[in-house]
Amino acid sequence: MDISIFGLGYVGCICAACLADNGHNVISIDIDRDKVDMLNRGIPTIIEKGLDKIVDSQFKQGRIKATTDALKGIENSSISIICVGTPSSRTGHLNHDHIFRVANQIGEGLKGKQEFHLVTIRSTVLPGTNQRCGEIIEEVSGKKRGVGFDIVSNPEFLREGSALRDYYDPPHTIIGTDDDDAFQTIRSLFNNVTGEKLKVPIKQAEMIKIINNSFHALKIGFANEIGNICKQLGIDSHEMMALFCQDKRLNISPYYLKPGFAYGGSCLPKDLKALNTLAHDFYIDTPILNAIENSNNKQIENALELVRSFGKKPVAIIGLSFKAGTDDLRNSPYVAMAERLIGQGYQLRIFDEHVYYSDLIGSNKAYIDEKIPHFRELISNDLSSVVHYAETIVIGRDVDGLGRILSQADGKNIVDLCKIRNLEKRKTGYQGICW
Repeated sequence: MDISIFGLGYVGCICAACLADNGHNVISIDIDRDKVDMLNRGIPTIIEKGLDKIVDSQFKQGRIKATTDALKGIENSSISIICVGTPSSRTGHLNHDHIFRVANQIGEGLKGKQEFHLVTIRSTVLPGTNQRCGEIIEEVSGKKRGVGFDIVSNPEFLREGSALRDYYDPPHTIIGTDDDDAFQTIRSLFNNVTGEKLKVPIKQAEMIKIINNSFHALKIGFANEIGNICKQLGIDSHEMMALFCQDKRLNISPYYLKPGFAYGGSCLPKDLKALNTLAHDFYIDTPILNAIENSNNKQIENALELVRSFGKKPVAIIGLSFKAGTDDLRNSPYVAMAERLIGQGYQLRIFDEHVYYSDLIGSNKAYIDEKIPHFRELISNDLSSVVHYAETIVIGRDVDGLGRILSQADGKNIVDLCKIRNLEKRKTGYQGICW
């Protein structure tokens, strides 16, 4: 294929070299004359092991060249890949000025072009950038998106120092589009690349790189805080984290990475507090660890705000124990919600198929008696009566028969804390906590 690449920075140079190496004809566009001249002498614009040999080889074979003339690049290609920089703005957002400037240039280049043109955004951008680029190209070119051109979001995951390996052996290739033809065209560019090729909604493709990098930053900060504590205890922090990473079922897994409600129970709150207290004993500042409980409490407040948005109406909570399949109420975020709602004057009923007041013993009974003194009067094991009592239903978990009962109870408001898919279709009276 004939491909134009906008930007000869790290991403652009790697993409140009690898695509040319895979047999495509590549013309790179950059406003920096020095970068253009380097590539036109067969010299890469960045330092990356092995890249110089690829660029030199592809230059000699005539498959890679560069220009400062954007219109020439568009005229001589059927696919344009945007790889320009998106630095931080003064407000902390990504600065998309370079992206939009390229979109304007592409629009100019498409004015007199008859062939369909596919644009791919590889730069790291905020959600909505793809849509705005489409609007700019439509305004400038006079062409209609989906007819004269289309735009795909295809984020890169290249690390400096291992970029060539990352290009050819990524965990997956993400292609954001709702068009099958566009997906197949971009997919074909990565025939020599390992990993699954995933077709996803455009905004997901735009968001994933930012989420990835933020999580990587979080992991580094978390590991460093653990290392600082381990040092004071005479524990080898590298051996400690190597042991931590041995657990692929919970620690290094998707298990706890599902957006929803707050955590609770007897273990997580207690052990997090112990770790923070231990750090405090050694006068170690652990801002990440300290922030976890505050973040968790904020999620409870978010749920309460959704309940309050429906007005001061009778409320039902479905599920009270901190985790499905248990009667353990200790540090349950649902108990915290119930306690707050009662304190704010809400009428309340609670259903939990595993919680019977007469069966509660020991610290579990003492905990609920302290938090909700009239708990016996609020808990019921009759799901239907609890649902019909209330006007706002807070769903902490999916239970047998809930969908059928709700289908027969029109007009109920729903606050969904566990993402029950068939409820999302409700046009009114439905709020998911973070969806």
